[in-house]
Amino acid sequence: MTRINIDQLTEAELVDLNHRIVERLKFLQHMRAHGAMMKFSIGQRVVFDAPGQPQVMGVLVKYNKKTVSVVTDEGVQWNVSPGLLRPAEPKDITPHTGNVVKIK
Repeated sequence: MTRINIDQLTEAELVDLNHRIVERLKFLQHMRAHGAMMKFSIGQRVVFDAPGQPQVMGVLVKYNKKTVSVVTDEGVQWNVSPGLLRPAEPKDITPHTGNVVKIK
C-alpha cells in the first residue's frame, strides 16, 4: 500500500484529501448496503430486531437508497438497514381446528 506523508501537504490539499476519503467511504458503505439488499427480494417475508420491541416480521415492499421498506402484518411500515434483516421462516397456514377433508 502506498503511504502518503500528510505532513508535506498544504491545508487545501488536506481538505481535498479529506473530501475524497469521505466520498470513498460513502461509496463503500453504499456498495455494502446494495449487496445486502440484493440478498432479499420484493415480496419476501423478513424478520428483524427493533430496539426495545419484540421481533418484527413483515414483507419487504421497496428498495430505498440505503434501506429497505418492510410492512408488517399489522400494516406498520419500517425503513430498515438491509444488514439487519433475516429471511423469515415460512408461515404455517395449516388450520389448528376444524374439519379436515381428505382429497383423493
